[in-house]
Amino acid sequence: MPLAPPAGASFDPGAEAARATEAILHDTLHGTHRGVVVDSPPGAGKSTLVVRAARELAAAGHPLMVIAQTNAQVDDLVLRLAEKDPELPVGRLHSSDPDPYDKALDALANVRTSTKAGDLAGLDVVISTAAKWAHVKVDQLDGPWGHAIVDEAYQMRSDALLAVAGLFERALFVGDPGQLDPFSIVGAEQWAGLSYDPSASAVATLLAHNPDLPQHRLPVSWRLPASAAPLVSDAFYPYTPFRSGTGPGDRSLGFAVASDGSGPDRVIDEAAESGWGLLELPARNTPRTDPEAVRALAQVVRRLLDRGGAATSERDPDPTPLTADRIAVGTAHRDQAAAVRAALADLGVLDVTVDTANRLQGREYDVTVVLHPLSGRPDATAFHLETGRLCVLTSRHRHACIVVCRAGVTTLLDDHPSTEPVQLGVTVKFPDGWEANHAVLSRLAEHRVAWRPA
Repeated sequence: MPLAPPAGASFDPGAEAARATEAILHDTLHGTHRGVVVDSPPGAGKSTLVVRAARELAAAGHPLMVIAQTNAQVDDLVLRLAEKDPELPVGRLHSSDPDPYDKALDALANVRTSTKAGDLAGLDVVISTAAKWAHVKVDQLDGPWGHAIVDEAYQMRSDALLAVAGLFERALFVGDPGQLDPFSIVGAEQWAGLSYDPSASAVATLLAHNPDLPQHRLPVSWRLPASAAPLVSDAFYPYTPFRSGTGPGDRSLGFAVASDGSGPDRVIDEAAESGWGLLELPARNTPRTDPEAVRALAQVVRRLLDRGGAATSERDPDPTPLTADRIAVGTAHRDQAAAVRAALADLGVLDVTVDTANRLQGREYDVTVVLHPLSGRPDATAFHLETGRLCVLTSRHRHACIVVCRAGVTTLLDDHPSTEPVQLGVTVKFPDGWEANHAVLSRLAEHRVAWRPA
């Protein structure tokens, strides 16, 4: 892993990111290990790294396969590769389902699509999901690929890696260790602590069997502003800290319409000034789709749009309107997201993204409005304490994050210490959800706006 700059040395985010990238590419192209692992914080340029590594491997005469976890991720990588290198031959391996890929790929002269890996043999880069690659057999090809890149590797279960491991000889694994763990629809307690636990992430299992593999990290988040990176880094990435690629004055968020003095407007102004806002509702145990909290989320979004917000940043010093497509609402559950969509529709807002943390992974917005997973709950379950869930919800924004939450969550955390059984041989995840929630709430308390809806 690259060494950090000496204590007291000035931090040049561009130089540090470039230094880390060069070390990663050197190990990928010239190293002797069968795998290279790259940990990346939110918005550090995972996709940019994957695209560059794919291009450099192809340019060096090493055809490769790329494994992503969803069709949207696959299509995004194909489009990014085509944009960076329109002459690079790329294959998009897809399923036989109706509408299996983004039709924008059909307009790209260098991209060939097929349901059969054999049809794409000989292309420099072939990209598909782990699920589709699992149906490909080496005997359908001219032999295994020499190289592979696994994108969003922490979202890949170890059994999915096992299903495709025979298709390549060496691989670059790129992912965010702070995101949500791979999803499993069955209990996996009987495998807990075993080196072949199928519910573990691909990276965890890979390193359990190959502890000497080179490990790198990307040290800079280009998404999170200077106001957010310290909190997210300290709360969720204590062993792999990172910095923001921007400074305190590089971004700003302003509004053409003055505050009306309401709770939503006051928390908007607080978030615009500091990057964080906590709209705190009175303490109460509520249904999961808490009607007051849902209305509060919708009202904050409505006021963000009504007040004519505009953002400036290092990308564009001219004010850019804060439009509906640059705002997202994040929740823990699908029924909460559905309730927020309905509340927004009642207020005439239709184009704002509203989704769960699972589906917001990898996405980026100027402003996010978040329903805290523990708001109004009578208990603190493992699901709601999941560090990855809170990490995703609080790390999608470029300018500001506003959290809506009932008062009393810190007391709830103290009253419900972890009761999960201790499993022998299982690496303890740190920080745990209890500690991460306390760290986030402690910081949010500095930006609290108490509000009792009428």
